[in-house]
Amino acid sequence: MCTPSPAPHGADPYATLIPAGWDPAWSDAFMPYATMGLQPARVLSDGGNAWKLLSAAGLRSGEAGGAIRRGAAPRPAAGDWVATSGTDRLRIEAVLARRSCLARIAAGTAGSEQVIAANVDVACVVVGLDRDFNLRRLERYVVLVREGGAAPVVVLNKADLHADAGTFADQVACAFPGVPLEVVSAASGAGLDGLRRHLRPRATCVLLGSSGAGKSSLVNRLAGSDLRTTGAVRADDQRGRHTTTARELVALPGGALLLDIPGMRELHLAADAEAVDLAFTDLVALAAGCRFRDCGHVGEPGCAVAAAVAAGGLAVERLAAWRKLHREVDADRLRHDAGGKAEARARDRRFGRMVREAARGKRMRQEGWA
Repeated sequence: MCTPSPAPHGADPYATLIPAGWDPAWSDAFMPYATMGLQPARVLSDGGNAWKLLSAAGLRSGEAGGAIRRGAAPRPAAGDWVATSGTDRLRIEAVLARRSCLARIAAGTAGSEQVIAANVDVACVVVGLDRDFNLRRLERYVVLVREGGAAPVVVLNKADLHADAGTFADQVACAFPGVPLEVVSAASGAGLDGLRRHLRPRATCVLLGSSGAGKSSLVNRLAGSDLRTTGAVRADDQRGRHTTTARELVALPGGALLLDIPGMRELHLAADAEAVDLAFTDLVALAAGCRFRDCGHVGEPGCAVAAAVAAGGLAVERLAAWRKLHREVDADRLRHDAGGKAEARARDRRFGRMVREAARGKRMRQEGWA
């Protein structure tokens, strides 16, 4: 990220932050803090208990103020705009209200939420076409992005390693109608012009995906320099190594701001039912044709979803993924509702029977018995 030049005498003192995404709406939001003598800054990277900040005076390191240390104020994340005091090492006193927030349930914790990135405009979900392609995982990422308030873009990387990348592109297009899709190769540069169209000047974009998907290679290609260390996937299982270990916002030549996120082995969603449904619009459209408005899609009379599964027009795996994500986002409510838990278990048993029946019907059709 470039160090801003000093503002001319009499000009807006924060104008030098415009390339970092500062705009009149942020200026209005910051006004109460300005009256307190605080200064705005953007969080470029999150190092645990230390932050790299871009202020109107240039690059600075930052530390948490008392309210943040006590847990009485949100903890800053990469992409946040913050109110600071001090001149050299800045003290972060408050986090401005976020326009978007990508978050997950932190691994190994009792339901605590971990903010992955803040104030993101576009989230590119990067999938490698070596052996990283997984529609179920991709569904989770799209739900996370929708819930967080960013615009999703699916990026199929390493197209040079697969002879028929179009097959994967067709699967994604069918599963996520309306979601932009780019097929690229970070190694050769193919398809990157299409990806660049989503990276508008002063817009913040984040790259999400599992380790080994090629996110760091994409950052280097888009930046035109080796900003990120890259590494090959492991030969034994094709799983990636963590070459990115911190979240850091960098400026691209075209003026966009790009945030590379370390690969996530586990993605436990912090979302709601509406965000799940936005990633499964095909299922929602089918459900609208069910006889009963509260149809559970587990064999009720007149269920359009079950009929589509039986006819082979809807993959039972996609329906299973939809139900699994709904169970996950409803877990907190069901934890405090014993009756709800019992009903959920009953629905799961009915759904299990339907899956087995669908599998049996598929085998019979393949063997010529139906």
